[in-house]
This record gives sequence, C-alpha cells and structure tokens, in this order.
Amino acid sequence: MPFIFIIVFIPLKTKAAKIITVTSKGQIAIPTKIREELSIESGDKLVAYTYGDCIMLKVLKVPEIERFRAMAKEAQEWAQSVGLTEEDVNTFIKDYRKRKRDENSR
Repeated sequence: MPFIFIIVFIPLKTKAAKIITVTSKGQIAIPTKIREELSIESGDKLVAYTYGDCIMLKVLKVPEIERFRAMAKEAQEWAQSVGLTEEDVNTFIKDYRKRKRDENSR
C-alpha cells in the first residue's frame, strides 16, 4: 500500500522566526520583540506542548483572585440551579481527567 502524505500549512501570526539557544540548564530566553507582542512579563506562566519534534509555548492567563472568586461563585450557582451536587461535579472532573489521560497515552 503506497504512503499518502498530507501537508498542512498553519498560518502563523508572526513576522519572522527567531533562533534561540538552550542553556546547559535547559533554559531559553524568549526574544524581547516576542515578549512585547504577547505582553509577557517576568513571572508570567507559559504552557509547553510538544507535537512530534515541535515545541509550542502558550501564555497562561490566570485571572485575578477577585475575578476567579466571581467565576467560581457563578459556576456554583449554576450547578445548584440545575441540581448538581459537589459529588456530581467531582465525578465529572475525575471522568474528564481519566479520558484525557487515556487520549494522551495512545
């Protein structure tokens, strides 16, 4: 059976690729221009993903504590309004995490 190659081009919102170097401690420096474009500041969190031989970094936006509390309260009120208990929510979370682990182990 012959091999079929599919090439997918993903448009990137970037002006040019930058070459960076990994230090002996496994660290990298994100170029200033990229940090400025993405508003990345010292102490910000990034999530690293791998896909084949590619590494992707995504800025992790964590809400301020007041916004987080408001979102949690809204979620609790919604869950109560549809009759969900804390045990139901914990079961949903556990099932979701199991599905994700199973998907990632394939």
